[in-house]
Amino acid sequence: MQDECRPQKIAVIVNPNAGGGKAGRRLPELQRLMEKEAGTGVTWEVVTTSARGHAVELARQAAANGCDIVAAAGGDGTYGEVVNGIIGSGARLGIVPFGTGNDFARALGIGTNLDISIHTLFHGIERAIDLGSSGERYFINVAACGFDAAVADRFNRTFRFLHGAPAYVLAVLASIVTYQSRPITLILDGNPRLVCAMLCTIANAPTYGGGMRIAPDAKIDDGLFDVCLLHKVNKFEFLASFYKVFKGTHIHHPRVEMLRAARVRIESEWMLPVMIDGDAVGKTPVEFQLHPRAIKVLVPEITS
Repeated sequence: MQDECRPQKIAVIVNPNAGGGKAGRRLPELQRLMEKEAGTGVTWEVVTTSARGHAVELARQAAANGCDIVAAAGGDGTYGEVVNGIIGSGARLGIVPFGTGNDFARALGIGTNLDISIHTLFHGIERAIDLGSSGERYFINVAACGFDAAVADRFNRTFRFLHGAPAYVLAVLASIVTYQSRPITLILDGNPRLVCAMLCTIANAPTYGGGMRIAPDAKIDDGLFDVCLLHKVNKFEFLASFYKVFKGTHIHHPRVEMLRAARVRIESEWMLPVMIDGDAVGKTPVEFQLHPRAIKVLVPEITS
């Protein structure tokens, strides 16, 4: 890391319930690695959240107290909360992969390795990345409307005790039984179109659900969302093709359409579920806005 980028004060905000409680169990290991990497001239602290949304407050306090790096230790939901706490402060974002899927950590080249993530807090390089927003909430990875939002809600209520892709697969199987495609008005950069959609995913990064490559060509710094639109499809055909999402080859299915836009609005007569970074957040209508290179995040030195 260049001298001007070397951290002076780091706060690590841990969601102890992330990854089915994995984050809480690995706290001693995290603190040991922080002590090992810190060296002289760097102060650091580890704080834990007590409820959903608490990470926003803790991150805001850390930035106000002069932390130049505020790290989120959890999953995509925790990362998003920390982003919402530090946006506009000048603090840089650090990522510690303690979540169930760790999709955003993969997009940054950190993966699921705790040693790499802690080393990156002290020796990584800055990368300016895009953020999405809906209303006053910023998000880093993926938002969705329709079936995958229903799956995220089912997962959070039923399968969070499992880890990675198997949990999402079970949530998909449980949700497909009753879910119906619905007509929506999809407005991309002001251009409306009426479609009957199974799902509409708004991706800032390529993967969600523990490695599902929902938008394989998405880049976190290109100034555009990648929108995956699945038109109405027979449920058996959906299940027969579902495995393709893990390789990203679902984009070649005739009922899948990949689009790009900086502003996405979804309207519907039916109130359809909406998901942001793995959390169910409400119903349609909903609007998403892309904010180019809105925050700086630390990535491993080998990441281009």
